[in-house]
Amino acid sequence: MTHPPRAARTLAPAAVLSLVWFYEGLWCKVWPGRDDHRAIVADLPLLPDTLVTPLLVAIGLMEAAIGLWVLWGRRPYAAAALQTALIAAFNAGGLLLSPGNIDEPGRMLTANLAIIALAWMVAARQAEARR
Repeated sequence: MTHPPRAARTLAPAAVLSLVWFYEGLWCKVWPGRDDHRAIVADLPLLPDTLVTPLLVAIGLMEAAIGLWVLWGRRPYAAAALQTALIAAFNAGGLLLSPGNIDEPGRMLTANLAIIALAWMVAARQAEARR
């Protein structure tokens, strides 16, 4: 059995992971935006209503930037650590501050664990490819 070239083994998972970040950032938060994401941010304590949209857009653009970082492949373990920390913080914040806006918490946590696992797999492949 032949294996795909090393570049394909590294780039394909990174591209998939990047698409997750682009979807979550650009589609779910920037344009057109999802109501559940907006509602979760709106539930943040002490956040004035006028700052919900700017904060949502800022988070979305940051998520898209993470997608670019994953594709770039530099400092892959730092990228994986940041992704893990952000996903954990976003999940904890949503579950603690806005549980009524998360339809299926178990599905969300399961999907996000898979994304974290993919992030670390991508980091390991990118680090190996740089050797």
